[in-house]
Amino acid sequence: MRLLRILTFKELKGYFLTPFGWVVLAYVALMQGVSLSAAMKGFRDTAVKDSLVYVAFNSPLFWFSFLFIFPLITMRLFAEEERTGTLETLLTAPVRTWQVVLSKYLAAMVFFTLLWVPVALQFMLFGVVSGLPPAYAPGAMTGAFAILMLMGAAYTAVGCLASSLTSSQIVAGLITTGLLVIQYFLGYVTVIWGESFAGAAFFHHLSAHRHLHYFTSGLLDTRAAVWFLGIAFFMLVLTHHVVDHRRWKR
Repeated sequence: MRLLRILTFKELKGYFLTPFGWVVLAYVALMQGVSLSAAMKGFRDTAVKDSLVYVAFNSPLFWFSFLFIFPLITMRLFAEEERTGTLETLLTAPVRTWQVVLSKYLAAMVFFTLLWVPVALQFMLFGVVSGLPPAYAPGAMTGAFAILMLMGAAYTAVGCLASSLTSSQIVAGLITTGLLVIQYFLGYVTVIWGESFAGAAFFHHLSAHRHLHYFTSGLLDTRAAVWFLGIAFFMLVLTHHVVDHRRWKR
């Protein structure tokens, strides 16, 4: 555990001791601030039956910014070290492959989690600035951040796998973006083709925006947790095999 802690801390420093991590943090805070402002404008202009949390997190602007977070925070994990040759040095050190993979994943997840602290503060400031009661239920806020962490766990693992497959950050970012966009649009299969075919229930389960819809409405579903955590585990196992193959090939 000591080695895992040291490796994780080393990866975290790569986010916070360089301008890159702060630029990503500013990007997320700005985009979610714009999304929240657009939601509040909608509340001002017309009567809205949904909560502020639901409207802010179920907009196209949210998905546009959300899916691009993961290529940014994961494309450097393995690809940059492979390009510079430091991955070879790391893999010849007395550390296990799973420690290398898990430390990079944990560091990315810690950073991803911290990205949402300013967003939570923005919602808290709503009541302070407006002097009005919060336009959302505590359950909706809890559900929103729960599904963000679940999707983050799965999508960060996808990014880890993509980064382990190449020595190019750009290629890793494109692979991650492509896989996440495909997964996102698979959720719209039932919207396009209807729900009369046999596999409709499966595509409902695939639908990230459907899970987000329920969680931001305050309806927590353990099936979504099993689904996203299962994806994360499977992708990390694949990443472990890819990195381990590189290790022994040397």
